[in-house]
Amino acid sequence: MKFVLDNWMLIAAALASASLLFWPLIKGASAAGLSPAAAVQLINREKAVVIDVCEPEEFAKGHLGAAKNVPLNQLEEKLPSAVKNKALPLILVCQSGARSNRALAIAKKLGYDQAKSLSGGLTAWKAANLPLDKS
Repeated sequence: MKFVLDNWMLIAAALASASLLFWPLIKGASAAGLSPAAAVQLINREKAVVIDVCEPEEFAKGHLGAAKNVPLNQLEEKLPSAVKNKALPLILVCQSGARSNRALAIAKKLGYDQAKSLSGGLTAWKAANLPLDKS
C-alpha cells in the first residue's frame, strides 16, 4: 500500500497511457465502418453489394466499380428494389463517410443486418490507391 501512495502519480500516468492506447480499439469496436482493404475483401469474398449514396453528379465523377447509385434522400424508397437479398453484405459509400453513416442507420432499419459503411468514403478509397470508375 505504501508503494501505491508513494507513486500515485506514476500509476495515474500509466493508467492514462493504457487508456489512450486502447481507445482506438474501443472506438473501432462500436463503429460499423470498413477500411478500404476490408471492403475489397468483402466484395471479392462475399459478393458484397456496393451502394453509393452520393448525388448523381458526384457519382458520375467517380465511384467504386459495380456500385449502384441510390442518393441518400431516396434510399428508403429505392434500396429494397436495388438490393432484394437482405442476407448479402451491403457496403454504403459516399465522399467522406458522413452520408454513408446516416445511410447505414436507414439500411439497418430496413432489415439489412450486414450493412457496413466505408470509413472515410471515397477519400479513403483514393488514398489507398484503389481504382474508381468514371461514367
